[in-house]
Amino acid sequence: MADDGAEQVLDGLRRQARQLVADLAGPVRRVRLRSGDAALEVEWHEPVPPPRTGSDPAGEPAPPGGAQATSTAERPTVRAPVVGTFYRAAEPGAEPYVTVGDLVRPGQVIGIVEAMKLMNEVTAGQAGRVVEVLVPDGKPVEYDQPLIALDPVTGQDG
Repeated sequence: MADDGAEQVLDGLRRQARQLVADLAGPVRRVRLRSGDAALEVEWHEPVPPPRTGSDPAGEPAPPGGAQATSTAERPTVRAPVVGTFYRAAEPGAEPYVTVGDLVRPGQVIGIVEAMKLMNEVTAGQAGRVVEVLVPDGKPVEYDQPLIALDPVTGQDG
């Protein structure tokens, strides 16, 4: 009988996960839900899209995109995958994923965006050195908003 209760909780979590993913505007890479002792985590392993670098593939500058500072418009940035709240660390009081001066690799987690109680990892699309954190910890962000500015790494390890 206890297994039936646990299965019902997991079924509820699965339904909630499907609904949340359907309701989100942007792509979702990971969903993690908990109810009591039961937990459900789903991760999609899709190729990471190329980073937005401020230039198109032909090397032409991108058209102005709004109120971006000139210094960040010329640098590659790591952008928010969804609308939500940006957190620089895995939990309150923990060390941030990255700080200014850190070298990041493609696919490395640089923060998380919480959207509707879902924690979405934000990953770097390219290697680079963190030169500026553009959004303070715990602040709301919009879809595709720059979060971290990078200086591209051109050598082996910068």
